[in-house]
Amino acid sequence: MDANNSKKTAVSGMALAALGVVFGDIGTSPLYTMKEVFSVGHHPLLLNPINVYGILSLITWALILIVSVKYVAFIMRADNQGEGGIMALLSLASRNAEGNVKKQRYIMLLGILGACMFYADGMITPAISVLSAIEGLEVAAPKLHSLIVPITLIVLLGLFWAQSKGTAVVGAFFGPIMLLWFGTLGVLGIINITHDPHILKALNPSYAIHFFASQPWIAFVALGAVVLAVTGAEALYADMGHFGRFPIRLAWFCFVLPALLLNYFGQGALILHDASSIKNPFYLLAPEWALFPLIGLATLATVIASQAVITGAFSVSRQALQLGYLPRMHVAHTSESQQGQVYMPRINWALMVAVMVLVVAFRSSGSLAAAYGIAVTGDMVITTLLASIVFHEIWKWNKFKTGLIIALFLIIDLAFFSANVLKIPDGGWVPLLIGLIIFTLMLTWKNGRYILFTRLKSESMDLVPFIDAIGAHPPTRVAGTGMFMTPNPNGVPHAMLHNLKHNKVLHEKVVILTVKFLDFPHTDNTERVAVEFLPFNFYRVTVKYGFKDEPDLPRDLLLCSQYGLELDTMDTSFFIGKEILIAAEQTGMSIWRKKIFIAMFRTAETITNQFKLPPNRVVELGAQVKI
Repeated sequence: MDANNSKKTAVSGMALAALGVVFGDIGTSPLYTMKEVFSVGHHPLLLNPINVYGILSLITWALILIVSVKYVAFIMRADNQGEGGIMALLSLASRNAEGNVKKQRYIMLLGILGACMFYADGMITPAISVLSAIEGLEVAAPKLHSLIVPITLIVLLGLFWAQSKGTAVVGAFFGPIMLLWFGTLGVLGIINITHDPHILKALNPSYAIHFFASQPWIAFVALGAVVLAVTGAEALYADMGHFGRFPIRLAWFCFVLPALLLNYFGQGALILHDASSIKNPFYLLAPEWALFPLIGLATLATVIASQAVITGAFSVSRQALQLGYLPRMHVAHTSESQQGQVYMPRINWALMVAVMVLVVAFRSSGSLAAAYGIAVTGDMVITTLLASIVFHEIWKWNKFKTGLIIALFLIIDLAFFSANVLKIPDGGWVPLLIGLIIFTLMLTWKNGRYILFTRLKSESMDLVPFIDAIGAHPPTRVAGTGMFMTPNPNGVPHAMLHNLKHNKVLHEKVVILTVKFLDFPHTDNTERVAVEFLPFNFYRVTVKYGFKDEPDLPRDLLLCSQYGLELDTMDTSFFIGKEILIAAEQTGMSIWRKKIFIAMFRTAETITNQFKLPPNRVVELGAQVKI
């Protein structure tokens, strides 16, 4: 009995923690969704009972079909050793594609596009969320309108500045604050629903069907704003590794979904009672005395929602880095106990600049809503396409079952995506431009690394004949271990050739070290290191990391002792090739992309820092390489 109570307490605690991290984005959507629905671009939606009931029905069934059915019931089952998110789904989908170059490229392009859409969403979410919260000041005190943008920028500056401190301390407050937030959403909704209980009839999907049947074009355009209600759905899947499926499902069905629906229906009842309240129906749900406390709570909620998106950007960036889609960059661990809590300065400050530029350029949540949605719906479409591969090839579903489920998801996703395409002239081009730039950079880095690896491999000698030659004509061997890092374990590292050419010596032990990042989240100590004994005291060592593991070569090389290879870090010299790249040929990639790759290559974090090598034991030997 005690064990059961302990388990229930643990699950409840995880569900509370999930409230603070997973549901921040979708939980703050009531701030702006209903307001934007009735100010849709050049096709304004008339405020009348038929339209309000239709919109509420659409929102209800969007939340049920997209979040509850698609993500919670299906997509969250597609975990990669418990981890979720677009990069985890990418690696899972590509697992059976080895040897099929076209298929691998198709899956890779989809995954990169999904990651790019995530980044674009990560830039817009903090801007629109914090702006929409601060805009409550205009309701409470219209004279403060001019202060909305400056206050938003100050809040955002504080948010990004605090990232380096880690979320461990403030994270403890996230769950209770979001619990209060969702409780407030529900209470405000109930109070206003009691004034018009008939509004609950909109739970019936027939109202959404009638809305589309009576005015199909207006209803279709309205989907571009209705989608704001489901933004953040992908966070349920992305953060699955932190909390597990069950706590997220528990929080969603028992608390988040009811609170959201109650608030949306409360707003519907309010605007039918008082049409003027459409200017900001969320804040006008509350009595006048509660406005300033509600603005403060909303600001906290939007900061938490933004925090979750920023943390997600760090997580996706780290995964992309270790899967080879981004150059090496500094990764700081902000928690001694939680491996997933990382801080990436470059990503943080780049996000901050982008978010602040969006706030200054658009100046209101209403204007930003035009830019919001296309990245989210694009990511949803890509997730569905990757999931189809997992369903059919990994889960072994038959084609009919896979096709039926995927067709249902795609019809919904493409409807929302198409509606958001209409917003491209009014701001929807912003996430597309952001996504295109990031897509180009990620693809350029991936292709550039492949071209560089191919060039170095073609110019290297085969390792086995080289070792035989060393045995036949041995150079001077000195005490200690020489560790030569190379991505090609079958070739002679360029650093070794330069060392022999200039210093004319080899160490007593020579280790050819290759680090591989796998498409699994984690590797354990039993599979992390492989050791192969070669003649004349040469050794080939392979260290494997999952895409969420923290590389630490001095720590992991100690595992070689279980195979009979004793390595002392303080008696080891790490030799690293440092290539100076020159764009000189038209093959492989265009010259302009090669120049971008070279610029990214020059700014990459050093291998010494990435793998935590002792700086006083590292020797870098450079050479010019034409690509």
